[in-house]
Amino acid sequence: VNSGLRRGEALGLTWGAIDFGRGMIHVQAATSKSGQSRDIPMTAEARKVLEAWHKQHAPKEPAAYLFGFPDGARLQSISHKTWGEVMAAARLKDFRFHDLRHDYASRLVMADVDLYSVSKLLGHSDVSMTQRYAHLAPDYLKAAVRKLESARGVA
Repeated sequence: VNSGLRRGEALGLTWGAIDFGRGMIHVQAATSKSGQSRDIPMTAEARKVLEAWHKQHAPKEPAAYLFGFPDGARLQSISHKTWGEVMAAARLKDFRFHDLRHDYASRLVMADVDLYSVSKLLGHSDVSMTQRYAHLAPDYLKAAVRKLESARGVA
């Protein structure tokens, strides 16, 4: 929810990709849909969650997966049953993993982050793809129109 990662990118993360010192998550080209690596700055909340997860799972080596099995194998997917149980516990309906990515992009745009930066954070090669993810809340659009009105009053 605080990284904009695709499901495959998240499941492919190793502990070596988490740089607590720099506060960055490194997405390797091999797990990225675009085939290009990128670094994503951690939010304070993401850092807190990853640090707690790190303490709970104490990886023996940097190549260990964040979301792996005890034998070291990578978790390949999240079953529909498991996802359904998570959604039921969270009291959410009609919510997909990919919706987390849409939410991340929308929150960035509503925080006045430019689309080029959002595009880079999401790993898009073209800003036009990012525009599909940047859903804006109605109140944000109203505020944008108010800015236009106030600018017009000044001129």
